[in-house]
Amino acid sequence: MHRDLDQTPDTSEPSAAAIWPPLRPFISGERRLGRFMTRRRWTAWLYEFLRFGLKQGWACLFGGIAVALMIATWRYYPASAVLARYDFLLLCMIAVQAALLAGRLETSDEAKIILIYHVVGTAMEVFKTSVGSWIYPEASFFRIGGVPLFTGFMYSCIGSYLCRAWRLFDFTFSNHPRRGSLIVLSMAAYLNFFTHHFIVDLRWLLFAASAWLFGRTTIHFRVWHERRAMPLLLGLLLVSAFIWLSENIGTFTKIWLYPSQRLGWSIVSIDKLGSWFLLLIISYTLVSLINAPRAMNAARSSTGSRPAGAAATTSA
Repeated sequence: MHRDLDQTPDTSEPSAAAIWPPLRPFISGERRLGRFMTRRRWTAWLYEFLRFGLKQGWACLFGGIAVALMIATWRYYPASAVLARYDFLLLCMIAVQAALLAGRLETSDEAKIILIYHVVGTAMEVFKTSVGSWIYPEASFFRIGGVPLFTGFMYSCIGSYLCRAWRLFDFTFSNHPRRGSLIVLSMAAYLNFFTHHFIVDLRWLLFAASAWLFGRTTIHFRVWHERRAMPLLLGLLLVSAFIWLSENIGTFTKIWLYPSQRLGWSIVSIDKLGSWFLLLIISYTLVSLINAPRAMNAARSSTGSRPAGAAATTSA
């Protein structure tokens, strides 16, 4: 049975905001506001909804800045500037990365994920542009082949989001697959992005393997005091859809273009949703190597109790 929201909430659990030092001064004030909002059931639900939005916004900090820069430079960056737009974006993202670390708005673990996924994404970009899957239509100095170096940061946004959301929502899991299996799946998915140009595309087999691995997995997360749950596979699909929407912003602002968009912008094919899902699996695996998935305690899960301190790490 879930605890009555009209009761005074138990604030004994540590706040996820404590992970980022600049947020710590706001913790006590937020708790006072939370106690006030629990006086009525509808205000408690409204406050939890607002907390969910704020946490998602904080998790998207790096990605949100990247999207804002894409839109701003498309709208306002002068075409006659000495510094190419892509190079300006690279310098901006490096400055953002440095500022987040210096301001302790990003942890060292998050920075590791950003760096690893940057390298993984750039390597794939070099190959994909060489075979004509998409192009970067503008000139740049800092590039490898047809790939401006700032593009790796677009992949890093995904890893950054997952890493931050994992901690913000205090993820725990039921029936989480072994990380060894995830590594094998991720390696197969990454290789398929290259090999499908020469042999049969195995993405449908990879989708089936993903459904088999994650089909029984439930993710448990804490927005406020109560534990919520949803199928992990559904969560990954929702995040993939959000990335696909962001991709439409990227092509609309002419950061990159698919062959079908060279004569005029059109919405990105829904088929790309599957590609982003497989890339998300790769990112999820990388994040799971730093944030070891914790198992939701079955007994406490059935009563709706909080699992703080009761979760065990899944085997690798």
